[in-house]
Amino acid sequence: MVRLQQVNWLLALLLSLVGALPTSTAEDSQEYSWPQWRGPERTGVSAEKGWTAEFPKGGPEELWQTSLGVGCSSLAVQGNHVYTLGNKDDVDTVYCLDTETGKSVWEYSYDCPAAADNFEGGPCSTPTVSGDCVYTFSRNGHLFCFDAEKGSVLWSKSATEEWGAAKPTWGFSSSPLVKEELLFLLADSAVALDKSTGDIRWKSEALGGGYSSPFLYELEGTEYLAAFSTVGLVVLETESGKELFRYPWKTSYDANVATPIVSGNTLFISSGYNKGCALLKIEGDNASVVYENREMRNAFNSSVLWEGHLYGFDEVTLKCMEMQTGQEKWQQKKLGRGSLMIADGKLIVMSEKGELVVAEAAPTQFKEISRAQVLGGKCWVVPVLCNGRLYCRNNKGDLVCLNLKSS
Repeated sequence: MVRLQQVNWLLALLLSLVGALPTSTAEDSQEYSWPQWRGPERTGVSAEKGWTAEFPKGGPEELWQTSLGVGCSSLAVQGNHVYTLGNKDDVDTVYCLDTETGKSVWEYSYDCPAAADNFEGGPCSTPTVSGDCVYTFSRNGHLFCFDAEKGSVLWSKSATEEWGAAKPTWGFSSSPLVKEELLFLLADSAVALDKSTGDIRWKSEALGGGYSSPFLYELEGTEYLAAFSTVGLVVLETESGKELFRYPWKTSYDANVATPIVSGNTLFISSGYNKGCALLKIEGDNASVVYENREMRNAFNSSVLWEGHLYGFDEVTLKCMEMQTGQEKWQQKKLGRGSLMIADGKLIVMSEKGELVVAEAAPTQFKEISRAQVLGGKCWVVPVLCNGRLYCRNNKGDLVCLNLKSS
């Protein structure tokens, strides 16, 4: 009996020691990615948890900083690599950087004028990582497919030469979109290419523009491509390129830039220069207007939809707006024409002057959590949070990586 009691006591002690050891949950070990413009689902929303929204007044710890050259290209992050583009002395460079150090893994350069015109110029589209490949698109229409690890060119095309795309005033800005075997772009026309070869599968009629990036959505078992161009919103079947419907949307300077947002059978578009926004209800192969107003005028950075509400920049004012009604819930001034993403129910905002602001994503009020100056100069580039690292970039090409990992 004494021996049995001793054995039980030892087992209890061992179990208590095991219980005291730190455990790792699936959430803790989760590896996140941000493989394209506006993240995994192209919505501006990250599933990432376990990062800290609170940091000292001086800002989060800086892990590394580098200079890329001018441009408004945001970041794609996959594994231990971060991809982006920049321009120095009229030469574009595609960068693959190490996420830990910021050091170059590989680079690829080609001639392309920076073409500054009311801004610093340089590339404005964001790379897209799909499988072992990374796809990039320049302001002059250079389309590349690279080996994501080595940086070797697998194929390249010219939008102006290969499919006769007319270059818009501020150059092409569409970020490539890959789904299964197809790559979609908006470059004068909406185009579907074979992602392995760059060969054209289908091409729409000329739609103008090329500043917005296309969005894929599924409705009643069929997949569609929403393209926001000079003529307005055009929706096409992804398999054939057949036009389903269009909604005319004329904007000053032909500047339809923001990515369309889809929720159920409703589709939201927005433009700056005092144009405004619209919510459309998709009905078969047509659409009806739910509302049009000027409550949300996205000049170039898209709003983000979270729990039925849109968070975005109405020209120079950060706003929250109920998507289904178009009703403003709150506004926050003095951030300029900034940008944002959402992670774990929190807004991660970059002001036009390089201030990082974290706030609750809630329609009741603007509730700020943290704020710090992290960059100088003009900042139109959307910040990216991935695996506890926040990547912030300004238009002249300074890229800083900040530590937002929970301690």
